[in-house]
Parts: sequence; structure tokens; C-alpha cells
Amino acid sequence: QVQLVESGGGLVQAGGSLRLSCAASGRTLSRYAMGWFPQAPGKEREFVAAVSWGGGSTYYADSVKGRFTVSRDNAKNTVYLQMDSLKPEDTAVYYCASPSKIYASVNYYSENEYNYWGQGTQVTVSS
Repeated sequence: QVQLVESGGGLVQAGGSLRLSCAASGRTLSRYAMGWFPQAPGKEREFVAAVSWGGGSTYYADSVKGRFTVSRDNAKNTVYLQMDSLKPEDTAVYYCASPSKIYASVNYYSENEYNYWGQGTQVTVSS
């Protein structure tokens, strides 16, 4: 059984930083692409970042380029989202997700490509 567990959310002032973690059980994350999708209140979940299964390629939404960095630590079976220069509009519940396809390139930007989701971690950025 695959479980993804996010952590690291919290309350931070605008301009601050947070690092989110996504730890997995029942799956070796290095074999799968991983994505991060925040959902703000009253809005649909949207793509912000993804990393390829090998870790050699990363993908970002335009709104977070230069501010967010996605990475993975295969030894810890964990994927991270480093968020710097946070803005109030980054406030959301952040979900990590993984597709069912192993060793595959997927449409990283589409949540439909992802089959396994964590429970989310709340990020609140105050102005």
C-alpha cells in the first residue's frame, strides 16, 4: 500500500521560506516522477512543481520559477519543495503526488497523471 505523507507546512511572513517534505512508504520514490499541487481555499488544485523519476529534470509553474525548488533524497525516500520569497498568494494546502507509472515520463503539469496523493500540509503566508 502506497502512502505519501507531507510535512513542513506552517505560518510564515511574506518573504520568508519553508521546506516541505513528502515521505513515502510502500514505494521507492526514485522510480517515479513526483509532483506538488497546492489548493487554495475556493480554488482548484494546481500544478507548481515536479521532478522526473531520475531527478535529472524539474518543472515549475511560471508563478514559482526562481522561488521554489523541487528535489529528492533517494536515500531517505523523500521529495522536498523548498519555497523561498513566499507571497500571500502562495497560501494553500500543498499536496505531493506520484503517478502509477514506473520509470516513466508523464505530463507533469496535469494532476490526472498522478494516482497517489498525500493528505496535504497547510502553508499560510501573512502579509
